[in-house]
Amino acid sequence: MNTSPQAFTDRIAGLKTDLVGQGRRVQALLEAAFEAVFTRDPEQARRVSGMDDDVDKVDVQLEQSAVQLLTDATRESAQLSEHQLRAVLTIVKINNELERIADAAVDVSELVEPLQRLSAPFPDTFRVIANSVIGILRDVNSAVMRDDPVMAKVVLQSQHAVAAFKDAIVRAAEEKIAAGQMGVDFAFALHEIAGQCVLIADHCTNISEQVIYLTTGSIVRHMPAQWVVVPKPGRPG
Repeated sequence: MNTSPQAFTDRIAGLKTDLVGQGRRVQALLEAAFEAVFTRDPEQARRVSGMDDDVDKVDVQLEQSAVQLLTDATRESAQLSEHQLRAVLTIVKINNELERIADAAVDVSELVEPLQRLSAPFPDTFRVIANSVIGILRDVNSAVMRDDPVMAKVVLQSQHAVAAFKDAIVRAAEEKIAAGQMGVDFAFALHEIAGQCVLIADHCTNISEQVIYLTTGSIVRHMPAQWVVVPKPGRPG
């Protein structure tokens, strides 16, 4: 086995390439999940579950490869740089967040079956929140691929918009139930999917935090209504 410094650099680059591929895989899964919901298509929902199996396999492979890399580096007393160590650790953490996003998308697709029995149309705000979450995942995937802390900071601010959309959807549903314009079961489904959207946005912000940490060494803290970057000593935030 080649354990030269360049070999470890190449292996980390390989992990990064695999991570970017996993991000695209999860984005395709999320898009398919929302398509299944809007079309109320159970066959599409079943395809989402199959896509999740592929995500799970890559998730395990990525983690095993990262552990093996660190094991080899320790065994050979390789002098990995601080940035290299950060890269491996953040790849593992981002990989875990992507797997959780995939799980949330599967949960969304599993609501297709009860939605088939309900004929009420989806509110416009519901389509907006779905498109917003897809866009946030796309942006965070780009931030990961490009090592872009600026894009990562944009994603951090997007989380609040998703939460606001969810609140608007829940308020509107409550008003329509009170007015007899929406059934409780349909409102419950909307609430559940909107909740998964917020959860997915949360995972995307966690990924953004890791991108910022990897590229700048800074830690991101979530304060009320805003995100605060705590710079690494000696470096700007």
